[in-house]
Amino acid sequence: MHNFEWKSAVNLNIVALKIIGLWPQGDETYKKNFYTLYSATILVVFVCAHNFFQTVNIFLILDDFDAFTETIFVTLSFIGAVVKAYSLIQNMDTLKGLFVTIRSEMFVPKNQQQINLIQPGIKVWKTICIALNFMGGNCAVFWSTYPLLDKADYRLPFLAWYPFPTTVSPNYELTYLYQVVCIWFIVLYNANIDSLIAALNMIIGAQCDILCDNLRNLDGDNIEEDFQKCVEHHKAILELCYIKWLHIFELSF
Repeated sequence: MHNFEWKSAVNLNIVALKIIGLWPQGDETYKKNFYTLYSATILVVFVCAHNFFQTVNIFLILDDFDAFTETIFVTLSFIGAVVKAYSLIQNMDTLKGLFVTIRSEMFVPKNQQQINLIQPGIKVWKTICIALNFMGGNCAVFWSTYPLLDKADYRLPFLAWYPFPTTVSPNYELTYLYQVVCIWFIVLYNANIDSLIAALNMIIGAQCDILCDNLRNLDGDNIEEDFQKCVEHHKAILELCYIKWLHIFELSF
């Protein structure tokens, strides 16, 4: 079925990764262009810098146990987004290579029956992707609004140190807006990198379903040749699994 495209099946995830700067155009990796500058700006200014300001603040509040535990819990989870993003960028060549590989005839459903066979897995993955983004979005909305609802004076969504006073206007408003933008990017990083890992697992599972269907339907004069193709498909699936887990497993941490 040459009209089936795996990248289209996971397009929801790909579009989100493009928006947050984690998926260069086409089958290419990062190059010296505007998109790379855009990606670096988001990662450095809105993700890494936010983690830096929170981390510095941890050392300033060591004597305040409540504030310390509140900050370190959130900061560690945010640092995870940086680690995931770094791993994704570092392995972009491998990822793009995987998506090129699965476009080959061997990995594509051969008929409508096989497309119907893999559709439940694709639907489950889409549910997972939407659920991760929905829950992350709700969390970001809560973090962004609770200081306003709490009606605390000059309270920011996150405890952090800045090299300027944040309790005067317009510093407070600008810092508040900065933190809101940061948390939305971090949430999108976490949700969509995790969704990508789920997508790769779903694709490998679908390949096993396609292989089983091909084996069940071995028949006719070309049974020997078709069986050999199944063997090659099985080897290719194992290689796909090996490449995925060897180079990209760290993304799920």
